[in-house]
Amino acid sequence: MDSENNESGVCGCCGPLRPRYKRLVDNIFPEDPKDGLSKSDMEKLTFYAVSAPEKLDRIGAYLAEKLSRDVVRHRYGNVVIAMEALDQLLMACHSQSIKPFVESFLHMVAKLLESREPDLQVLGTNSFVKFANIEEDTPSYHRRYDFFVSQFSAMCHSTHEDQETRTRIRVAGIKGLQGVVRKTVNDELQAIIWEPQHMDKLIPSMLFNMQDSDDLDRAGHPNTPSGAGQDGEENPSALAENCFRELLGRAAYGNMNNAVRPVLVHLDNHHLWDPNEFAVSCFRIIMYSIQAQHSHHVIQQVLNHLDTNNKNTPRVRAGIVQVLLETVAIAAKGSVGPTVLEVFNTLLKHLRMSVDFELGDSSRRNSASSVSSVRGRESEERIVQNAIIQTIGFFGGNLPDYQRAEVMMFIMGKVPVYGTPCHALDTVKIGHQGTKRIQTMLLSSLIMVTSGFKSKSMAAALPPPFLDPLFSISLMEDSELRQLVFEILHNILDRHDNRAKLRGIRIIPNVSALKIKREKISKQDVAFMKKHGQQLYRHIYLGCKEEDNVHKNFELLFTTLAILTIELANEEVVIDLIRLAIALQEMALTNEENLPMFIRCGIMALVAAYLNFLSQMIANPPFCQHVSKVIELRNMDAPYLLPEHIFRDKCPLPESLDKEDSQLYFQTADMAECLAGPGYNAERLSIPYVPQVTDEDRLTRRKSFVDTVSLQVDIISNSLPEKSQLAEEITFETLKKAIDTTGLEEQEREKRRQVMEKFQKAPFEEIAAHCESKANMLHDRLAQIFELTIRPPPSPSGVVSISAGHTQHQSVPVYEMKFPDLCVY
Repeated sequence: MDSENNESGVCGCCGPLRPRYKRLVDNIFPEDPKDGLSKSDMEKLTFYAVSAPEKLDRIGAYLAEKLSRDVVRHRYGNVVIAMEALDQLLMACHSQSIKPFVESFLHMVAKLLESREPDLQVLGTNSFVKFANIEEDTPSYHRRYDFFVSQFSAMCHSTHEDQETRTRIRVAGIKGLQGVVRKTVNDELQAIIWEPQHMDKLIPSMLFNMQDSDDLDRAGHPNTPSGAGQDGEENPSALAENCFRELLGRAAYGNMNNAVRPVLVHLDNHHLWDPNEFAVSCFRIIMYSIQAQHSHHVIQQVLNHLDTNNKNTPRVRAGIVQVLLETVAIAAKGSVGPTVLEVFNTLLKHLRMSVDFELGDSSRRNSASSVSSVRGRESEERIVQNAIIQTIGFFGGNLPDYQRAEVMMFIMGKVPVYGTPCHALDTVKIGHQGTKRIQTMLLSSLIMVTSGFKSKSMAAALPPPFLDPLFSISLMEDSELRQLVFEILHNILDRHDNRAKLRGIRIIPNVSALKIKREKISKQDVAFMKKHGQQLYRHIYLGCKEEDNVHKNFELLFTTLAILTIELANEEVVIDLIRLAIALQEMALTNEENLPMFIRCGIMALVAAYLNFLSQMIANPPFCQHVSKVIELRNMDAPYLLPEHIFRDKCPLPESLDKEDSQLYFQTADMAECLAGPGYNAERLSIPYVPQVTDEDRLTRRKSFVDTVSLQVDIISNSLPEKSQLAEEITFETLKKAIDTTGLEEQEREKRRQVMEKFQKAPFEEIAAHCESKANMLHDRLAQIFELTIRPPPSPSGVVSISAGHTQHQSVPVYEMKFPDLCVY
């Protein structure tokens, strides 16, 4: 024994006397590297490592030393053998002592990745991927992967001259990043991988390779696995997409922002918002890969990015909005979170900004160097606006009904309506044209939001804060806005999808053939009609006599009356609707409004089409017979009073409507006789319908937007009689009329009789509304008088006096002020 110790001490460098682990390591390398790893010797080394795990760190260090020498000397055959041995040792050993060995292993992988030889880089990557798939028993407190993230990311951006080699390096880089993700993302001690400095390398590397995909449509589909098959395994774009999905699928609540932000930056840097096909596909992947409860994080990030790019080109903003449309379309099917109203608020803000940009460019058109460029900017802004409207409508249309009702109220609160505050969309600077544009776009989005909306109670679907501004818009002098209002009403009122069957104003020969769906009117809906029925009738009545009405306006008015009959009409409402139809017919005959002949004939055709529909809906044979008789006579003698003729192109119009030819018109007495049976209070038909007077008539809220100063001037000027009216010409006829008072007395008696009948037979709601409107008018007149006569007491700060349209302040000294006796002591 002593001789052996002395011999080992003296001859320590001799082969047989070297440590056993070194001899075992040396033996796995054959004389010719082409022969490959010696399997029998590798089995001995593996058995020794498993039997003596404390030697693992020394084995790893020695292998690393040999590999470093071989890399420098370009002995790539021995390098391959060394890495194969390391891989087998890693797979075989799972003890606590493997930690130091892993450090040596990672050091060797780093050496290979640092080399400029593609084969060595791929070799090192493959070894790292095998290591990443090993589940360690205990977490590592000190190991970091910063170098590997940087190196693999650099490989993903390889620009090697040879196409095949470049693809191999990029595929290796992506696999390496996927290995880093798998190794670190589930380890709570490795949360550092989600920090921005790493995400800023990981995400762009994946997106850079995904851009080369030739099939973007497949990329965003949730059920189509990309990279499937043998070709997909070596396809950089498909592999990068799989890695991207895997990374996003493992993202926790607090890591979503760090994962999405680099995507937006990459799209900015590579100008991928216009065109935005790749951006859309990226966010489809994101939305389908993340957990559903994290969707609102992505939406919030896109909204913030839209705010950041609010002054960018219109096409870039439109691209971002379209991406937002894709995200909210997917998120609306699941959990959207608390960002519902935030989405709409941001979109409405950008809608207003887009209108500002468009109108600003239009106002500068004369000073612009190129008119065509300005017009191009306007058309591009329209693209932005249409994208915003589609996003608002699509998002709102996919929400649950309870959230959709809130969104409807929210959007209606942003529509500029005269007499209502509008905090989010200040329309003072954009004028009438810009205001109309915003109104049109918001109402168009409301049509999309209300499409398919079903509410059990009309009172919940049409509350006063929603109904009042909607009806105010229906009185504006713009046929397009009125059409949008009625389409919104149809979406809300038509709960049984009958509107398609009623499309087009026409004389329907057999209403029962339409198979209209209806239910018994609920008590809540009856109460709604008692409260808001007069308001509905009034706006239909006023909407009929607008001079700019076209064929579509009359179609929508007919559909409105028909849907009201189907959804909300009990016996009392049927009588009110017949009274409304008679009043419309009387308005067209008397023509006190001096309406064009087309409008008068259109109203008569509307009344005919509606009464034909109503008579068949209530299934009253005498009523149907009377309506059919009038329609037949019109077909022979006055076809211009029927919808099939008046709304045709170049329909000949009569010079006048003869009121004496009573057979061509629907008679109140005949209809009252037809409805004299039980169920209907036919006596109320004799009371003529008169629309209630409201603030809308008094304040002329029919303009899209009115300046308050001009409104005051109009009131003052209208209250003063013109000189031409004061100096009336006195003729023989005027003297004769002044002397003859018999006709006036008869008219006065008839007027008293009508008033008494109205208060005796009219419904209480109608009488109350009429009296309330008169009381409001009186109150407002008194307020105007008091405002003109009563002046505030003098104050030391001065009094305000108005002279020649200018406001002047006149100060009053304290010693000249007169105080009441009780105030002086």
